[in-house]
Amino acid sequence: MENWKRKRGTAGPAGWRGAPTAWALAVALAWSPAAPAGAAAPAALELLRAADEARGNVEGIAWNVTVETSENERVTDTLVYEIKARGFNVAGVSQAPPKYKGNKLLMLNTSMWFYKQGLSKPVPVSQRQKLMGDASYGDIASTNYAEHYDAAELPEEDVDGEACRVFDLKARTDKVTYDRIRYWISTRRQVGVKAEYYTVSGKKFKTATMDYDNEVRLGGRKRPFLSRIVMRGELMNGAVTRLSLREPHIGPLPDHVFDLNLFMR
Repeated sequence: MENWKRKRGTAGPAGWRGAPTAWALAVALAWSPAAPAGAAAPAALELLRAADEARGNVEGIAWNVTVETSENERVTDTLVYEIKARGFNVAGVSQAPPKYKGNKLLMLNTSMWFYKQGLSKPVPVSQRQKLMGDASYGDIASTNYAEHYDAAELPEEDVDGEACRVFDLKARTDKVTYDRIRYWISTRRQVGVKAEYYTVSGKKFKTATMDYDNEVRLGGRKRPFLSRIVMRGELMNGAVTRLSLREPHIGPLPDHVFDLNLFMR
């Protein structure tokens, strides 16, 4: 792998798989629309923020997510969650399978906690812990690449015939899900369409592609919203992990949804 340049600057405990954590999708007051033809190219930070918004970041949103693993086209496991998000804070409750129903997860920026019936208090968890298959807890949470990573821009490339700007991202903190990411953002739509994930030493271990078939309405305008992430590890054993997001709807969320002191209720 070519050198990464910085402009500046495990699997979880048994029984925790029912915790959603990757909940990818959060909340902010503004949403950057796709760039009109002839418009000046946005700065790197602006483009990363727009891509983050397309994966969550709105004032208040709720949706359902299904995490599914398969090997050689045969589904091997499925988890379902109900998610509520605001900013980069995410609260989730597992819905299926029955043995995990009611398990909870709360993410406040880069800090995360898990709770299930029988625990005396919420337990801190890492975004890097494995949820299921190739999905880590942080994979279904909203991204905040613009703030949590330093970006070095690479030459543009096409992904499935779509012109993209490409970034090498290096984490500013070890609390985020990945140390290094190579990220392709559609120049026209301003959404992330592909990502490669690397260890701190530069070894690639996973690739993901993203679709945006959902829509939400903000400021009277329709905006694309993440609908699917497909992840493939580098072992090439035919295993695929899919995260499918359905029924996103915008609406205000009260503060108590994201209150750690009320998490166990």
